[in-house]
Amino acid sequence: MIGHTLPLFFIPSPPWREWLLFGRLPIRAYALCIIAGVIIGTIVATRRWIARGGSRDAVETVALVSVPFGIVGARLYHVITDYQLYFGPGRTWYRAFFIWDGGLGIWGGVALGAFGGYLVARRRRIRFWALADALAPGVAIAQAVGRLGNWFNQELFGRPSTLPWALKIDPQYRPVGYEQYATFHPTFLYELIWDVAVAIAVIALDRRFRLGHGKAFMLYVMFYTAGRAWVESLRIDPAHHLGPFRLNDYVSGIVFLAALLCLLWLLRNKPGRELVVEGDRSVVGERPGSRAGETPPVPASDSFAALDQSEPSALDHPTTPEHDSGTAERAGGGPR
Repeated sequence: MIGHTLPLFFIPSPPWREWLLFGRLPIRAYALCIIAGVIIGTIVATRRWIARGGSRDAVETVALVSVPFGIVGARLYHVITDYQLYFGPGRTWYRAFFIWDGGLGIWGGVALGAFGGYLVARRRRIRFWALADALAPGVAIAQAVGRLGNWFNQELFGRPSTLPWALKIDPQYRPVGYEQYATFHPTFLYELIWDVAVAIAVIALDRRFRLGHGKAFMLYVMFYTAGRAWVESLRIDPAHHLGPFRLNDYVSGIVFLAALLCLLWLLRNKPGRELVVEGDRSVVGERPGSRAGETPPVPASDSFAALDQSEPSALDHPTTPEHDSGTAERAGGGPR
């Protein structure tokens, strides 16, 4: 029976969540985890972007804009979806600005962060979806590291549990109705492991199939939302419910379906990946006036024609003997 008695094995919670620098300046573990996640994620994304042919400083420039945008968006999402924590009788509205106390909504962060990245990409003549593909695993890694902040804050844990990896929560952080329980599901750890697995899976699939035009990013969104839906089913923190499910469950489902439809459309209409990911497209063969991300046909005599074509992917139609013979017939004026 789960109760006050601690199981033999459990994960302890940190005894502190902040330090005082010089005896007066608070340094909060939650903020340090977010910063560490951003740094590690940026390193991963930069390596991938350079491998795609981009410049070394592009991701750093994007991060300088998209990270603040993302933090603001994440906080807005949290405040809007959990407004009862900040507005109403007995509540202090200005605590909505106390971001160091925790409370970030991933979907607001991804949406506004992506918008900030788009603004930079447009200004620097970067193909946005190629950039998103490069960033996707780094974003997942940043989320994984950031989840450690929930551990320090003793927040967003799951149902009571006596599993060997159950998380001990101090009495003052246990929600109403669960005061008698000592250990809970460590949902921060579940999502941390899942986020790392998502990053590894996206990198592996990208290497195998040479994904482009946003396909790797869509896979990241699909994988993340699938795991997030399971984690949400374990959590017991206060949240808005629509019927039997939490609001975040519906958001995850909608985002998953949207990413799936986008991926299917991209596989059909945008095969391969971009060869040119950054710079003045008119210099590398893309005709002025063409829409970003598209590669209009060019004369065979154009010395840069090869750069205008998407690099073939293993997801494209494979070459078979029948395909080769059909190609030969078409070249010779045969049936089409």
